[in-house]
Amino acid sequence: MASRPSAAKKQPPKKAAPSKAPAKKAVAKKAPAKKAPAKRAAVKKSAPPPRPAPSPTGGVYRVVRAVWLGVAHAVGAVFRGLGQGARNLDPAHRKDGVALLLLGIALIVAAGTWADLRGPVGDLVEILVTGAFGRLDLLVPILLAMVAVRFMRHPEQPEANGRIVIGLSALVIGVLGQVHIACGAPARSDGMQGIRDAGGLIGWAAATPLTYTMTEVLAVPLLVLLTVFGLLVVTATPVNAIPQRLRALGVRLGLLHDPEPDEYDEYGEPTDDERYDEQWRQALPARSRRRSAAPQEYDPDVAEQDALAKRRGRPRRSAVPQPEMGRRMDAVDVAAAAAAALDGAVMHGMPPSPLVADLTHGVGVGDREDTTPTPLPAPDPGPAPAAGPAPAAAAAPSAVPAARPKQEKLGTGQVVADLTKPAPAEPRELPPRAEQLQLAGDITYALPSLDLLTRGGPGKSRSEANDKVVASLSNVFSEFKVDARVTGFTRGPTVTRYEVELGPAVKVERITALTKNIAYAVASPDVRIISPIPGKSAVGIEIPNTDREMVNLGDVLRLAESAEDDDPMLVAFGKDVEGGYVMHSLAKMPHMLVAGATGSGKSSCINCLITSVMMRATPEDVRMVLVDPKRVELTAYEGIPHLITPIITNPKRAAEALQWVVREMDLRYDDLAAFGYRHIDDFNEAVRSGKLKTPEGSERELQAYPYLLVIVDELADLMMVAPRDVEDSIVRITQLARAAGIHLVLATQRPSVDVVTGLIKANVPSRLAFATSSLADSRVILDQPGAEKLIGKGDGLFLPMGANKPTRMQGAFVTEEEVAAIVQHCKDQMTPVFREDVVVGTKQKKEIDEDIGDDLDLLCQAAELVVSTQFGSTSMLQRKLRVGFAKAGRLMDLMESRGVVGPSEGSKARDVLVKPDELDGVLAVIRGESEG
Repeated sequence: MASRPSAAKKQPPKKAAPSKAPAKKAVAKKAPAKKAPAKRAAVKKSAPPPRPAPSPTGGVYRVVRAVWLGVAHAVGAVFRGLGQGARNLDPAHRKDGVALLLLGIALIVAAGTWADLRGPVGDLVEILVTGAFGRLDLLVPILLAMVAVRFMRHPEQPEANGRIVIGLSALVIGVLGQVHIACGAPARSDGMQGIRDAGGLIGWAAATPLTYTMTEVLAVPLLVLLTVFGLLVVTATPVNAIPQRLRALGVRLGLLHDPEPDEYDEYGEPTDDERYDEQWRQALPARSRRRSAAPQEYDPDVAEQDALAKRRGRPRRSAVPQPEMGRRMDAVDVAAAAAAALDGAVMHGMPPSPLVADLTHGVGVGDREDTTPTPLPAPDPGPAPAAGPAPAAAAAPSAVPAARPKQEKLGTGQVVADLTKPAPAEPRELPPRAEQLQLAGDITYALPSLDLLTRGGPGKSRSEANDKVVASLSNVFSEFKVDARVTGFTRGPTVTRYEVELGPAVKVERITALTKNIAYAVASPDVRIISPIPGKSAVGIEIPNTDREMVNLGDVLRLAESAEDDDPMLVAFGKDVEGGYVMHSLAKMPHMLVAGATGSGKSSCINCLITSVMMRATPEDVRMVLVDPKRVELTAYEGIPHLITPIITNPKRAAEALQWVVREMDLRYDDLAAFGYRHIDDFNEAVRSGKLKTPEGSERELQAYPYLLVIVDELADLMMVAPRDVEDSIVRITQLARAAGIHLVLATQRPSVDVVTGLIKANVPSRLAFATSSLADSRVILDQPGAEKLIGKGDGLFLPMGANKPTRMQGAFVTEEEVAAIVQHCKDQMTPVFREDVVVGTKQKKEIDEDIGDDLDLLCQAAELVVSTQFGSTSMLQRKLRVGFAKAGRLMDLMESRGVVGPSEGSKARDVLVKPDELDGVLAVIRGESEG
């Protein structure tokens, strides 16, 4: 700073520019002139001071200093080597060393207090132990021995050490304080021997402040409460669990019987550590729970597992790849390892747990937020990572039996696995479904065995493609400067839903506006954004998997069997994006619309529905009416005993069958009204129990009504032939047939407004949409967009009755060989018993209709002419048949009423609805004969 003024003086003054305005010139003089940047003056280097002459004293000092530093470095290196060796020592050996050290100290203290040991060690024990604990110095060796024994018996529970230290400290302070007060509360003026004869220095320090401030009347109860608290903490007993522990103690002493099986471990001791930690963790606030659930830098449990694995001579193997040395394991690694331990459960009829890879806390989140996974052996090649949390639940499915989940049903039929009990060593075989069921008329019927359906492999919970997508999404957010981050994902068989949490004051529209950029980044055009995810404060981004998985029908039905759900109308749909199997009862839907483009998986869904009914229901429980205008989709089910009529392929007969269903519904409602019941289930239960009796003189025998399931494989063909009759029948069935046990499944690949009309949509509450070709089709099916972004081959959106948003799922698949085996089993059990009154409109019609009159021959000629030429024109009939305009118009109206031609469209020719190969059947209908 001192050089700047001198530099400024050397700078010549800058002349002001001449100005023509004299007034401005005066102002310019007052303004300071702009100075050029001053140059720093060069500092002259001073000459170095002369070095002093070397003295002999300085040389000796340097030699001593060098020797001292050398010795210090050597000693430090030795101790660092010992410390490094201690760190590299087996964790199990370290814990055993601590336990043996405590046991040795207990022996020394016992010798000093019990045997009156003489010498320096005895004096030290008397000063430290007897002086601190007073009269209770005899119990100190016992406490140390108990702690040492616990370290040796339970080395896998280091998290309980802090609890035991706190509990013992509170217990000792409380007891010694009471002993000090009971012995007269000696003060320091009474001498050290008086304090030793009481509660020692610890008792004196605990009791003196309390007695001085609040007298002994309040000091004693407070010390008693502290003692009780220490006892509860040491025994890991919350206050609300005291009755249970007392009951357990009574059982162990033989005073009580029938203990609860979950309260004891294999040694007969309560497994209280986990339950104690869980109960207190639930009592903490949400933030504290999340903080306590966060992974630590070092996991001693996994280190112990490493040591045990090395001791047994078995290399560690892992179901998921582990990170490289030196890299911190992220939460995706932890969640994937935890899910890998559960994936093997699907091999035994159980689904994998729907784990969420949580990228914020590094834990796998299942059905509960703060679930602490049970440590399982997790072999891994090589040593454990030096830093980062180790997966506590990683295990190879083949090495450790999978845990048996406890089923918990969700709204859409999803089942979540809740790990509460370990499975037995051997995998539990499911009971076969081949039990003999007694039907009416002393007929036995055996349901098909689940062994006829193949088992699927364990589903993936994470792959390399998921990690790449997470990185791509993070890059997109950072490039577009959006304060958002990917906090987790759930992988399904077809798509993976990535959870994105927004920062403060960030609009959701910022994410939805990046749809095309996200699709570009992940190289997939089928990106679907859910804002928000139902039940979560997060935005979901569903991206298809590059490695898709297949969902087998047998896995879903095995789950229903293990859940012991005996609903005969429970059908399997597939697997949702969270990894849970989706199943639902058709009796609760109660009607469903299935739609999708060609090849989207609609026919596979229909096959799964029919197969599920055959696997779970007898012909006495469920009867079916199958309508297949395509003639090739449902032919595999011809002859099964569940059919109430042969498979209907003629659209006209399908319309008549729907009318019969309406009549059957009315008859059932008549019985319900006559006997005073509101639902068919209550009526059937009363019939089976013998509560209902027919009036006197009636010869009718009451029988239980089976569920009636009507499946229409192609609704568009029916709506083309008889749209008015079909729509009227469907609307009446869907409006009223729920309580009568009649349920309708409509399938179509043409979801347009003229096929799925407004009345049909209003009365069919459950929808299942597969991939559609346009947004308009998606709105017709679901009343909202989304189906146009599906990727086909079973990828669908399931919207059951009562749900606000559809659930994305991958439809189950059943092969033709499996269907053939199940159909053959059903055929071997029973032969079908058809109802002759289902399609009788054309068979019992013997007389000519009154509106035809004497024009039968002329009408047959007109029908043959129109069908053969495929041209329906009134003027053509005038020319060819040589009739007048009135007669030709009447013939055309008669053909329209019988479905030969379509309605009039002004001056245009009418559409011909009958093909030439169907001409004989049309003429037979007109003549009133059997169609044959």
